[in-house]
Amino acid sequence: MRLRSGTALLLLAQISCMRTERPPLARAADYLWRQQAEDGGWHSHTYGLLRSGQSLTPFVLDALLQIPESVYHLPQATVDSALAFIQNNTGPDGVLGMADPGIPDYPNYSTALAVSALCKTRLARWEKRVQLMVSYLRAQQFTEENGWHSTDPVYGAWGMGGGRRTPPDTGHVDLSMTRYVLEALRAASLPTSDHLFEHAGVFVERCQNFDPKRPDDADGGFFFSTTEFDTNKAGSDGKHFRSYGTTTADGILALLAIGRPLDDLRIAAAQRWLSVHHRDMNVPGFVGGAYERWPRGLAFYYSSASTQAFRALQMEAGPGIADALKRTQRTDGSWANSENLVKEDDPLIATAFAIRTLAIQ
Repeated sequence: MRLRSGTALLLLAQISCMRTERPPLARAADYLWRQQAEDGGWHSHTYGLLRSGQSLTPFVLDALLQIPESVYHLPQATVDSALAFIQNNTGPDGVLGMADPGIPDYPNYSTALAVSALCKTRLARWEKRVQLMVSYLRAQQFTEENGWHSTDPVYGAWGMGGGRRTPPDTGHVDLSMTRYVLEALRAASLPTSDHLFEHAGVFVERCQNFDPKRPDDADGGFFFSTTEFDTNKAGSDGKHFRSYGTTTADGILALLAIGRPLDDLRIAAAQRWLSVHHRDMNVPGFVGGAYERWPRGLAFYYSSASTQAFRALQMEAGPGIADALKRTQRTDGSWANSENLVKEDDPLIATAFAIRTLAIQ
């Protein structure tokens, strides 16, 4: 029986209303699962470098696996398809992101996220794969095994990955990459007594504007890199690289990942900085017209990292971020940043960050 056009339009409006009333997390999950390709991966339609899906797939999957079952029932068949994509694109040495060696797709980041996602599945059949990936990540750290010494600015960190870096070739090295690797290694149950975490602490501490012996000389926040000066997005005040929100949240999470207690002086200093400067999704720490796009440009990364940091610190961040996300979710369930500074204009990236944020509110 055909419905009259008026009745059909009314039913469509009711269905649309029902969809809109669903929890933002459920709508976001629907959106991301609809974007999964036939090969099981997620592929960017915005950025060519991310088209391979090697970094995006574990990034998106890891976010989806954080949604409570009470909010969204996990579709196991499509999860298995995503896991198969990761397996099919992982090299024999455990690296993901090097399927095309000429165009690496953030291999350390990809592999770390894959470890985190695989550990969340709690499936025994992936244990050997995880251990292979862990071995790869261990071999990527800037330590004596690769010819680096504790006096080198990159000591203890992780870079982009791929081939091993030996002096003097550091490549790109930053706190964000290092934090994600550290969290993956902890997810894989590496004990904090492992020397790897002690080495990592050297780099993490160097990215903090803080000296426990002279606590009043700097603000306690974090910057991005000890070697890539131009990537310290808030610039310099002439004496220090300026601390800013995303890196300070990353620094807190990195310190916790290497086993520092909540009452550690460095964590306390970073906590004070973040608490004082936090302004919902508007990333703090940027001063002057030259940096005016960055508070918005990093909004989704910051929403995720700061929410995770506040939760780890056992602090209330307030409802501002969650409220802002609920207001800005698009009708199809996705989010996208109007700024393209760090690829958050790609809805696959912004939506995955938003899910990470709302899943732990």
